[in-house]
Amino acid sequence: MTQLNYQYEGLESVIDFVRWGGSLFNQNQLFFGHGTDNAFDEAKVLVFHALQLPQQIPEPYWQARLTKAERSQVTELFRRRIETRKPAAYLIGEAWFAGIRFNVNESTLVPRSPIAELIAQQFRPWVESEQVEHVLDMCTGSGCIGIACLKAFPNADVDLVDISPEALEVAQSNIELYQLDGIASAIQSDLFSNLVGKKYDLIVSNPPYVDEIEMDHLPEEFKQEPSLGLAAGKDGLDLVRRILAEASEHLTEEGVLIVEVGVSQYYLEQEYPELPFYWFDFEQGGEGVFAIQKQELDVFADILQERLAPSA
Repeated sequence: MTQLNYQYEGLESVIDFVRWGGSLFNQNQLFFGHGTDNAFDEAKVLVFHALQLPQQIPEPYWQARLTKAERSQVTELFRRRIETRKPAAYLIGEAWFAGIRFNVNESTLVPRSPIAELIAQQFRPWVESEQVEHVLDMCTGSGCIGIACLKAFPNADVDLVDISPEALEVAQSNIELYQLDGIASAIQSDLFSNLVGKKYDLIVSNPPYVDEIEMDHLPEEFKQEPSLGLAAGKDGLDLVRRILAEASEHLTEEGVLIVEVGVSQYYLEQEYPELPFYWFDFEQGGEGVFAIQKQELDVFADILQERLAPSA
């Protein structure tokens, strides 16, 4: 790592510190992919948090001068970002997803799924939003996908399911943040094991899907996240196989399963060439998210059960 000089003489305005932070981050070859995709947006997140500014500010605010205390606070955030390689979201304890702020910590992945784009579209044409009453967010982490789904489905309740009790504490904090008790429920479960008898109009999941080779080559920022939320065996499909085999039992007759598998899309298509996966295209970036209907899962139920063997 380059020896750093955190002295900020001559820097005064908001734009000065965002520019300086971006330069520091590029100089130290940080990796971005946890809500931002470049050094200057990452610096903006930290500067705006320290100054308690909203995500968007009027143009004159960029020239506002920081106090000495504010300069020190911003500089400390920059130092921690560089020296710990923690994503900005962990340093400030929050992240934005689908236009909503969520509490996060090192027990959860940082929200960043392209499923946010599907939520904005109310998952059309896969479901009729007014008819969706029960939603399951499987492998929920912070609860971001399930809670954001409530924006798309005004008549729905949602179950936020995760195997990690620490992650569910974060999800529960977000339920309380938006006063959703009775509408959103945090449930500890190894996939569907504690959901006996429950059925959903929509199951959405961003499960662990990183394969062994990719896990070994992750940038340091991703290694700050819980491996429980990332690693999924040799081909990244350990949990996806189980979800495919078990989801139909928990879907209503017109129910739909939507799952993000990222770069493991290749392995999934090789493993299940018979299945009629629909793969979404995203305007805002992202890949590897499929939809499949309950009826289609039922047709291929025998194959889905047989393919569980590799992950056993």
